[in-house]
Amino acid sequence: MLKTIRSLPSTVWLIGLISLVNDSSSEMLYPLIPLYLSSVLMAGPRALGIIEGIAEATASLLKLFSGVIIDRTRHSKPWVVVGYALAAFGRPLIAFVTSWPLLLVIRFADRIGKGLRSSPRDALLASSVAAEQRGVAFGFHRAMDNAGAVIGPLLASALLAAGTSLHDIFLWSVVPALLCVGLALSIKEPRDGPPVSPKSFQWKLSDMPASFKRYLVVVAVFTLGNSSNMFLLLRAKELGVSEASVPLLWAAVSLVAMLFSTPLAGLSDKVGRIPLLLGGYVAYALFYAGLGLMTHDGTVLFALFGFYGLFMAATEGVEKALVADIAPAELRGTAFGWFNLTAGLFLLPASVVFGWLYQAFSPSVAFGFSAGCSLTAAVLLWSWAFREKVNGV
Repeated sequence: MLKTIRSLPSTVWLIGLISLVNDSSSEMLYPLIPLYLSSVLMAGPRALGIIEGIAEATASLLKLFSGVIIDRTRHSKPWVVVGYALAAFGRPLIAFVTSWPLLLVIRFADRIGKGLRSSPRDALLASSVAAEQRGVAFGFHRAMDNAGAVIGPLLASALLAAGTSLHDIFLWSVVPALLCVGLALSIKEPRDGPPVSPKSFQWKLSDMPASFKRYLVVVAVFTLGNSSNMFLLLRAKELGVSEASVPLLWAAVSLVAMLFSTPLAGLSDKVGRIPLLLGGYVAYALFYAGLGLMTHDGTVLFALFGFYGLFMAATEGVEKALVADIAPAELRGTAFGWFNLTAGLFLLPASVVFGWLYQAFSPSVAFGFSAGCSLTAAVLLWSWAFREKVNGV
């Protein structure tokens, strides 16, 4: 496995490094936003659901737009640079927010950046490696991304333990964010790649294989139960985890995902993508069911969050490798756009519904709903989504 990783092209390594630095910045703030929302802005789960749902849904629309654009132009770098720059200059502004609608505006801008960069970055990754290396490449990227998600919360926890205010932590996030933009400017796009699509600008799914469309349905069903991870941190705090330990808990999740993303995604190159995704969906359902039934913190809670890291490792890179497998090469950017759009659009109802169930009924009802969606998606993936082979899948 180490030899395979070392053989990955320099573009894959650079994109991975950019993700590591970017997530060090974003994940330093991510576990703190629910705390800031509840302790400073005095808002509850319903407001959190609205903020995260709208922000992610907006990003998803732009992911489709940017994906279609690069299929017409074959230029990914400008979108990647601009996307990271928006996030770099937006996150520190959270320090000056005085109400949750203003926080929504900041998150909205941050997600616009993500929407502009995600599909071009994924298409660039897919075009930088051979088909038999896609699982490893996307798994390595997710590992680097999760490495940043380990570093960020550890920095946040250390700063909190040292008495640094939430306001100052938000301001410090600008340093790694600016470094990330500098790295993005050094990206070199491959000269040889799929031809520019001869078709005019359009958003239709008609040119995609039927299996890809069915796969999007599976993604939609799963995402309906995949609300913002901030609810997990809110739940941990309610179960008794201290404010300073919440970032450490999220760092533990990211550490597990970092360690297992590359080997599990690489395994999908050998045994297929579907078995890994099925295992991930089942792991997700078990995690959510367990977290909904818990009544206090302890060792079991930390073990559960580690289990959630395994779900992330088994699905994040594999999902995107599967998109690259089944999409026509000349429409790969558009395919990633549709995949990201579907996942993101359903995050809006997912987060809003989850927040409503959480506040109006109980945490167990909300977490049970998410577990049910995941199991339904697993059944559809296994028995319905892939009736015929596409591109050897």
